[in-house]
Amino acid sequence: MTEVNIIAVGKIKEQYLKDACAEYRKRLGAFCRINICEVSEYRIPDKPAGKEITLALENEGKQLLSLIKPRSYTFSLCIEGNQMNSENLALKLSEAALNGIPAINFIIGSSHGLSEGVKEQSDYKLSMSQMTFPHQLARVMLLEQIYRAYSIINNKKYHK
Repeated sequence: MTEVNIIAVGKIKEQYLKDACAEYRKRLGAFCRINICEVSEYRIPDKPAGKEITLALENEGKQLLSLIKPRSYTFSLCIEGNQMNSENLALKLSEAALNGIPAINFIIGSSHGLSEGVKEQSDYKLSMSQMTFPHQLARVMLLEQIYRAYSIINNKKYHK
């Protein structure tokens, strides 16, 4: 069974989002081992300078990269990444399993994004949308899409 790791900066604060994450984690248990690893968000002033943001991203990036397991396939969620539909995500996950990759990582940065180092270390830069969503909602949306992808792989009705 493939291990899927969501490695994210910060914690989910809102209970309704925690509940949604818990529901999709429960559903995903039939298809994969799902883990959520959270790293601390680096504290910066309310109106940070560019250097302060860069320093924060680099510090967060070191924490994120330390959680990536060897021989895994890593998606970095970033605005400049490529968008894909659910079927193509299912294909990527299926190909990883067929190639014997034991773990798949999805990295979610802070509201300021990800460091260049994290993006360079990733195998695929993924953009969820050109639209802007609340940062904490990204984890719920990602879990739902992973569940949808595994439903497609396993010919379950959920996808429709």
